Amino acid sequence: MLTLDRFEEACEVVQKVTSETKLVYSDYFSAQTGNRVYLKPENMQFTGAYKLRGAYYKMSTLSDAERAKGIITASAGNHAQGVAYAAKCYGSKAVIVMPTTTPLMKVNRTKSYGAEVVLHGDVYDEACTKAYELAEEYGYTFIHPFDDLTVATGQGTIAMEIFKELPLVDYILVPIGGGGLATGVSTLAKLLNPKIRVIGVEPAGANCMQESLKEGKVTTLPGVNTIADGTAVKTPGSKLFPYIQENLDDIITVEDEELVVAFLDMVENHKMVVENSGLLSVAALKHLEAKDKRVVSILSGGNMDVITMSSVVQQGLIFRDRIFTVSVLLPDKPGELSRVSAVIAGVSGNVIKLEHNQFVSINRNAAVELRITLEAFGSEHKKQIMEALEREGYKPKLVRTNI
Repeated sequence: MLTLDRFEEACEVVQKVTSETKLVYSDYFSAQTGNRVYLKPENMQFTGAYKLRGAYYKMSTLSDAERAKGIITASAGNHAQGVAYAAKCYGSKAVIVMPTTTPLMKVNRTKSYGAEVVLHGDVYDEACTKAYELAEEYGYTFIHPFDDLTVATGQGTIAMEIFKELPLVDYILVPIGGGGLATGVSTLAKLLNPKIRVIGVEPAGANCMQESLKEGKVTTLPGVNTIADGTAVKTPGSKLFPYIQENLDDIITVEDEELVVAFLDMVENHKMVVENSGLLSVAALKHLEAKDKRVVSILSGGNMDVITMSSVVQQGLIFRDRIFTVSVLLPDKPGELSRVSAVIAGVSGNVIKLEHNQFVSINRNAAVELRITLEAFGSEHKKQIMEALEREGYKPKLVRTNI
């Protein structure tokens, strides 16, 4: 049972290993949404995510014999690091099964805490099946990443910290993968204030909890497709489901494109790196049907590898019309490139790449294609650049590009 006494105990235990992640008031998101928005930056935890809370509290409740057998779990990355670090603190062996698609940075970080990593399957669910097999074969003690009430209790300590800083909080937005974080946070939040609204947020391509609530029972998705790898779960926790049904007020789903834009917003306005799953509660802010409320968005983690980060930044700039590519046709004669450049410079456009194709037509005097990748201030500035080119008779066409 998830009781207030257990939550209080967990708060004392996790303080031994967690960092103090004080709420950050966001002027930017408050202005965007008409609410008073606060961020709970669990991306700043030592292991880069909130998962250390549940893993360490679970380890504290195991017997010496259970810890001596060695610990095994399955994870897309954050729970892996939490368990690996908690096991290291208790001097236990840790074996972590991770999907083969897990970013290398998460794999290496997990190994750095002394854990043995086994890569198996394309998604979490397949890795979890393998972990159960290994636990049976070698006698390891299995710690489930979310479908465990003790683990969920540890995760719920986030809610206690939120209430201590912001007692009059109206809404808490919480990312959902399997449901452990949402279970712990929503249950404790309702114990402390039954009137508070706790909203879960899932990727549109991995909305297993939303579908389960619709069906009234735990439901498995046929597949998942999202850049939010930490919440790419096909089946939510069956032990957690009754608590979610009772304590979660609603679920919002967000598209991957919204996560990309949210990443850019966080980097530019708060100088914080937050992984895609951790951005769910930020992307959901604009979908929240509330005004002038105190809203806390839980940033669940910040473990993003540099390659993924680079790709997300580029895509975010494209989605925001900060970078775009335009194609114009020119006669192949001296001075035409200079003339086009002058038009763009006249409206403060910044050229970052040029591609000159002389073979777009057999009549080079009539048509040489010039593709120009430009940097703009946003959608309105992009429109001004396009209109300037049109006025000069270039008939610009936008080209879809990944830079």
